[in-house]
Parts: sequence; structure tokens; C-alpha cells
Amino acid sequence: MGPVPALHEPLKKILGGSTAKVMAEHLDLHTAGDLLHHYPRRYAERGELTRLADLPLDEHVTVVAQVAKAAMKTFNHGKGVRLEVVVTDGSGSLTLVFFGRGAYAREKELIPGRRGMFAGKVSVFNRTRQLLHPDYELLDRDSDAGAAEAFAGRLLPIYPACKQFQSWKLTKAVDTLLDLFEAEQWQGLTDPLPPALRDGRGLADLPDAFRKVHRPRTKADIEDARARLKWDEAFVLQVALARRRHADSQLPAVARKPVPGGILDAFDAKLPFTLTEGQRSVSAEIFGDLATEHPMHRLLQGEVGSGKTMVALRAMLGVVDAGGQAAMLAPTEVLAQQHHRSVVEMMGELAEGGMLGGAEHGTKVVLLTGSMGVAARRQALLDLVTGEAGIVIGTHALIEDKVQFHDLGLVVVDEQHRFGVEQRDALRSKGKQPPHLLVMTATPIPRTVAMTVFGDLETSVLDQLPAGRSPIATHVVPAKDKPHFLARTWERVREEIEGGHQAYVVCPRIGDDLGEENGTRTNGTRTAAKGRSGSPGSDPEKAAAEADGERRPPLAVVDVAEQLTKGPLKGLRVEVLHGRMQPEAKDDVMRRFAAGEVDVLVATTVIEVGVNVPNSTVMVIMDADRFGVSQLHQLRGRVGRGSAPGLCLLVTDASEASPARARLAAVAATLDGFELSRIDLEQRREGDVLGQAQSGVRSSLRMLTVIDDEEIIAAAREEAAAVVAADPGLEGLPDLRTALDALLDEEREQYLDKG
Repeated sequence: MGPVPALHEPLKKILGGSTAKVMAEHLDLHTAGDLLHHYPRRYAERGELTRLADLPLDEHVTVVAQVAKAAMKTFNHGKGVRLEVVVTDGSGSLTLVFFGRGAYAREKELIPGRRGMFAGKVSVFNRTRQLLHPDYELLDRDSDAGAAEAFAGRLLPIYPACKQFQSWKLTKAVDTLLDLFEAEQWQGLTDPLPPALRDGRGLADLPDAFRKVHRPRTKADIEDARARLKWDEAFVLQVALARRRHADSQLPAVARKPVPGGILDAFDAKLPFTLTEGQRSVSAEIFGDLATEHPMHRLLQGEVGSGKTMVALRAMLGVVDAGGQAAMLAPTEVLAQQHHRSVVEMMGELAEGGMLGGAEHGTKVVLLTGSMGVAARRQALLDLVTGEAGIVIGTHALIEDKVQFHDLGLVVVDEQHRFGVEQRDALRSKGKQPPHLLVMTATPIPRTVAMTVFGDLETSVLDQLPAGRSPIATHVVPAKDKPHFLARTWERVREEIEGGHQAYVVCPRIGDDLGEENGTRTNGTRTAAKGRSGSPGSDPEKAAAEADGERRPPLAVVDVAEQLTKGPLKGLRVEVLHGRMQPEAKDDVMRRFAAGEVDVLVATTVIEVGVNVPNSTVMVIMDADRFGVSQLHQLRGRVGRGSAPGLCLLVTDASEASPARARLAAVAATLDGFELSRIDLEQRREGDVLGQAQSGVRSSLRMLTVIDDEEIIAAAREEAAAVVAADPGLEGLPDLRTALDALLDEEREQYLDKG
């Protein structure tokens, strides 16, 4: 036996260079610890197998099955041969196909009655599911009765594998590693859980958990191992977040207490409505944080239209009263301009500080974006450095070195998930001391995800809609099955416009020639789209013919706008809006739409966040199945913002039984964003929810599923907070420190912070 393997020991020392190279390249496994934490996806029992009936197409699978029949066939007038082997597991069957010379060798092995593990990519040929040239390992070749007996009782681990390195090869590699650790009695292993916590919760020790997860004898073994390994992940992650909260709470900040009789009181006095209960209680939490000498770090979650901007604006005015400045950061220029417009409208003469006709308590509200003219930009920068401007709203142009503040007290970030930690830090460094931070998001985040992804922020939730917001009715329009529904959609749009309202039509693609392959595809799309099921002038026969071919390209703004103006919406004022337009052009279209000079806005998802036109009542989403659940919910929130009820129509070609249709039905069935975010999470699992962070997710959340393990995450958060409060440097817990270092190498630190 070699030296004691530590968790950071490179695999090439243990398994040899060539094996390690394949594992590193294709499975991203580099060290002993990586391999130990590469847990089986599931376990096959000798008598109970993956149901062949449920195999997904186009995925690389490993199945355990028995050969039912094998036949050699010839083709190409007897020149070619192929071996077709049908394997079965009781639930269904699958055909294995081997061509050429290899067919003869395999014919001798794959005889009826033999059982094996077969791995390959599932495809369909002549309506039969098949694996082409699968790798396989026969399970009962061993004539030694004892070995066969031992094997019969074992649960077979099936690992997440790949074509280059099958599940059974992973089993062998893990076996080698476990044998090494066992021989040395696991001396190199550090256990991150404090012994008191482990004993108090009756959790298995770590070597035992690794043994049971990779070599379980019973199902109870698997449960024990999972309970323990989930705790590790949840606890180490929550300790990392608790330490960040603790470090943040040690930073100094200037307490900002509102002054009675100042701009905030003047603003409240002229509000034409009363704040909701939710707005009042969340404001109280925020003002409580602002009054302390440590920086606030708060996440404000609120449904679209729940009045987050109002809460944020009141916090900003409170800071201005206390002598500081407030900056609001938006992800795009369109949004920054819009926030600026709505803040100035809400404040009225209070936003004209120092100007004729401005209120005595007023302050200047300036806009700062990358595309501003030189003179306007120079004036805005001057107003910031002198303190003349109490409030600045902008894009990340605000973070540039040139921008200096007189006394930055509060930073409000709109739509956190588009905003990285580097940017947060750069803005923080603009204050004499770290400013207070309020992050707003309109994407409802289930509690557990908030605890995991935004665990360094305290969370406030606005969950009631302000008075005067109207309900939104949502319907799925199956354009392919029922073309007359699509025709009715455009009639409904006309009716709303004749009633004095406006409409949005959202498409997944822009579709102008810019940036598309030499423009040919677009023109092809343009002509073909006229007969497409999802397009305005529908031809069901053509659509059906197309359905048999490949999935058509997504509908494009440019094409749809052209067809609507020539066809069903002829005579109405239709305009387009998308991300490739010049900022001035975008702003001009939005301004005219807001002013009621445009009837129908055909747009990409640039309108997803923050666009506020209370007079728009219909939202038609073309190819709705190509958008995610939370995106659809965001888009729907753009209508019904005034006193008239909203209508959202989800147009789709997806067939009735498809998962895509189920997703759309879920969106149509509820307006509760938290419920939808749960559905979204269940469908996508964790990968996407935690953003770009595949690296972080894969490294830190292997066993834990954010959606199912709410109790563990909540309990781990409490334990972690207690541990960090008692021992912030973790001096007394060296093993936990080691585990943290392993989890939070630089990249993952960054990822955690970015959320």
C-alpha cells in the first residue's frame, strides 16, 4: 500500500495517469476527495432494475437487464451483418445493435439468459428504442459460486458516468480508493462536523458514510449515508455564509436615521394612497438596519408590482435626510431610465432640489448611464461629487473610477442575479465607509434557495399586491392543435385596443439580419414563418408537415411584427423593441408606448423587468414553451398594472402531453410566484437555479437537493450561526476549517458571493 491518501491527493497517483486523465477531462474528477464525493446516482438491485420503459431518449444511460433473444441479420444484399440483441427487465425491452466484425465476438457472449450492465446513448430506430454499440459488463460470468452469491445480495451503484468512462469503471476506481483508505484506517480523513453536533443529531461518522454510500449492503445503509453527507454539505455551506455575515457585521458604517420634517415626511404627506401592511413592515426592518453602525445587507423579494420601488425610494429619501446620498443600480439602460422616470414622477417637485419651483426639502435626482452625452454626464458627475444630487440612478457606469460621491450612504441594486460581487464591492468602496446595501429581486426565490444562494443577506418579503392592482387571467393557446384559438388571440388584442388599452407581443428571437448567418436563414424563416403554427397567419397542414421534421427556429420579433401589421392587426400602430436597437431608439419607443402613442409593442424579453405601462392589458407570448417558468411569470407581470384586468396568452406549438405544456399549464393555473418558483425548481432541479455556477454547484451540492432538504438547510443554518458566533475564526475546529478551504477555493468563494 502506498502512503495514506489525503482527500487532496491527485487521482493519477492512486489510479495511474491514463485513467486519471479521462476522469479529469470528462467527469471533472481530479482528487481522491472528488472521487469519494462522486456519489452513485442510484442503485440497481439484482432483481429490480431501471425500468427500461422509462428510459429517456438521447441520454447516456446504464441499465441492468437480461438477454431475451439475439439474432444475426444481414443487409446490403448480404454484404453487411449486424447483431440485434433484445434485453428485458420485466418493464420493457431494449435492442442492442452491433455492426461488423465485432458482432460475431459478441454473439458468443450475449446469449439468452445472461445478465449484464449495458451503457450507451438511447436512440430510436423504426419505433424501437436501441443502444448502438453499447459497452457492457456481464454480471454472472463468474463461475465461483461464492462470488456470485456475494454479488447477488449487493446493491449495484450506478454512477453519473459518460461514454468515455462507464459506471462500472467508476465502481472499480472507487473500490481501489476505499481499499486504500480502509487499509490505513482512514487516517488522512478530516471530519468537518463538530463531534457534539454529530453525536447530538445521531449522524454516522464520515468513513462509515463513505462506505455505506459506495458499498451499501441494505437500503438502510444508503439512507444513513445520505443523511450524514447531506448534513456535511448543508453545514459547511452555511458556515461559509455565516462567516461572511459575521465579517460584514464587523464592518463600520455610518448610521443613517431619518430626520423628522425632512424630505421623507414631505414625500409621505403627498402620497395619493396608503402603503400596504407589507410595505410598512418591510420599511420598518430597513430603517432599523439603516440606524445601526454596521452596513445593512438586505434582500428585498417582492412579486412584480408589489411596490418594491416605493419601499426602496423611501429608504433612499431617509438616507438623504440623514445627510447621505443613495445610488440605485439597474441592469440595463432601459431600466435605469425607467426607474429614473418613475422616481422623478413619484417625487414631483421634491426631485427638483435647488431649482426654481423646487420644494425646499427637495434634492436632485440624476441619471447616469454609459450612453449619455458628454455635457449631461459632466453635470451629473459634478452634482454627485458636490452632494447636490441626493439620489443617482444608473447602470454599472456608476461603478467607473471617474464617479466620485460626496457621501454615499445606501446602494440599492435592482435584480441581484445580474449583478456580481465584484460590482457590489466596487460600489461599496465608493463610500468613506461601506454604504448600506439593499438588493431587490422580483424573482420569487423559495426560502431554501434564499438561505443557500443569498445566505449572506437578511431577507424581507413583500407578498401582497398594492390596492388597485387588477387580477391577470392566463390561458394557454395551442396554436398547432387549434389554429382558431390563435385567430381569436388577435381578435382579443384588437378588442382591448378598441377599448383604449395597449398590448405586448413577446417573441424569443430578434430575427433581423444583424448577427445571423449572412441573413439567409432569416429570410428563409420570414417566408416559412407565414405558414407556421405559432405565426399569425396559420396553415395547420403545413404546420403538421413541419412537426414531423426538425423543430422550427423560434419566432422572431421582426417577422412577427411584419406579419401582424399586414395581417390580423392591420391598421393598428405596431412597433418593435429589442436589445440590438440603439439606446435612444429603445427609449423613444418605450416613451411613445408609455404615452399611449403605440398600440402594440412586439418585443424580446427586454421588457421582462421593470417596464411599467399601466394602460397595457394584454400580453401575448409567442413560442411560450421556449421560456422558463419564472420568465413567463415576470413577463405576465407587465400587464394588469392599472385598474383594468390583465390578460396573458401563452401561444405554443407544444403537444398536449409534453412537459412543456405541463409547464405552461402550471403558469396559467397560479399567480403565486413562490408556488411557481417551486415548480420551476422541481423541474430544473438545482443546476440552473444556482445560476452560472455549475462549478460551484457540482462541487458543493452533490447530495443535497435544495428543494427537498428544507429542514436540513434550516437546521444547518442555525447550527452554523451558533458555531460562528461562539468561535468566528473556527480556532477550535481545525477540521471544519480544512473542509471550508476545500469547499471555498477562490472560484467558489466568488460564486457564492455572486449568488
